[in-house]
Amino acid sequence: MAEVYIHPTAHVDKTAKIGPDTKVWINAQIREGVVIGGDCSISKDTYIDKDVQIGNNCRIQNGVSIYTGVTLEDDILVGPNVSFTNHRVPRVFMENWTIDKTLICTGVSLGSNSTIICGVVIGEYAMVAAGSVVTKDVDPYTLVMGNPAMPYAKINREGEVIELIDQGKSNG
Repeated sequence: MAEVYIHPTAHVDKTAKIGPDTKVWINAQIREGVVIGGDCSISKDTYIDKDVQIGNNCRIQNGVSIYTGVTLEDDILVGPNVSFTNHRVPRVFMENWTIDKTLICTGVSLGSNSTIICGVVIGEYAMVAAGSVVTKDVDPYTLVMGNPAMPYAKINREGEVIELIDQGKSNG
């Protein structure tokens, strides 16, 4: 039977469920109620907050923070230092605030240092370019980039550009 590898410096809550062939690396923290599928890699210095759901065959690279309310489906790449939010108007003095749900669908790739503002759905096989800030839903098979992230191209499952998207920009 396939085994889970947890590095000795990782902190994994006893209620977390981790699938077979998953590896949890140096200084990762996985909180209570987290569910991680099989054949995943949770890299160095990653933080996964309470009740986060992660599917099978996901690669979470160094320095990623995934907060409560986020669900990652299968076959997802989360580049280094990607951050997710879970409330659009966070205030330290608010006692009762609600978590805004975020869904990252199957096959998505999130580029390094991108930020995913809560409450969005990123559709199947979409790609978010490095450094982008996603503030609204992303259609399936779409490459977005910028701050805020805007559609740039339609792509295929492998991420190859099929068609550029007219940006509708004018000089005047």
